[in-house]
Amino acid sequence: MATRRPRDASGAEVALPPRPSRIVSLVPSITETLFALGLDDRIVGVTVFCVEPGARVASKPKVGREKDPDVETIRALAPDLVVANMEENRRDVVEQLRAWEIPVWVTFPRTVLDGIRLIRELGEVTGTVREAERAAAPLEARYRETAARTAARRPVRVFCPIWRGPYMTINRDTYVHDMLAVCGGLNVFADRPERYPVVTLADVAAAAPEVVLLPDEPYRFRPAHLPDFEAFPAIPAVAARRLRFVDGKLLSWYGPRIGEALARLPDLLAPWP
Repeated sequence: MATRRPRDASGAEVALPPRPSRIVSLVPSITETLFALGLDDRIVGVTVFCVEPGARVASKPKVGREKDPDVETIRALAPDLVVANMEENRRDVVEQLRAWEIPVWVTFPRTVLDGIRLIRELGEVTGTVREAERAAAPLEARYRETAARTAARRPVRVFCPIWRGPYMTINRDTYVHDMLAVCGGLNVFADRPERYPVVTLADVAAAAPEVVLLPDEPYRFRPAHLPDFEAFPAIPAVAARRLRFVDGKLLSWYGPRIGEALARLPDLLAPWP
């Protein structure tokens, strides 16, 4: 079968083998997705942050971190497909691998539906179309059910930081924003021009969120950080004790993790009388 040359999210035409047999993933959620497609034996390298599915990924060779993987280690693994992301991986890493004629497929889902479509996209790229359809179809059904349920209720004003020192959050042009919106949240910093705006806690107080979600990644928020917000008792979320710690994978991991996110996040963002 002839080599395919589809275009990826970066706009690059990528020469892909019909059935890649040596795959390196540079994105944790994509790694989880590839395992969900039954590609265990064809995955030959992952990042140190690729921790799911636990026991199945633990034995895979590690190529470093997402932002600064060891390109020589990747090259030595002789991959016929590397899967990357426009935001999580650096362009110079992608360009170096491509200069060595290693096919790199770049992804960039920015909505929950994009994250579901990515499963099918990876099915096409890896030759696992049927497996991808079986994984994606139930997620689409869950998405429709969740969107219909949350559309029938009042959206809840939510602040979701992704970093501390300084505090950073997300605007509407992000996957996290769309996940919050689908699950019933109204992102209080949606209209900021920066995709990841820096904000002060005074800004947060002025935005008056009714819920604060504190994820454990990319920054690991812990109970020790609650006093930051308790210094602003007029914030509705503080007054109502609705500062919620949450698994960061539910907010930012696309692929099969979306099902768990759509099942759990709406309850954390439910309005109260």
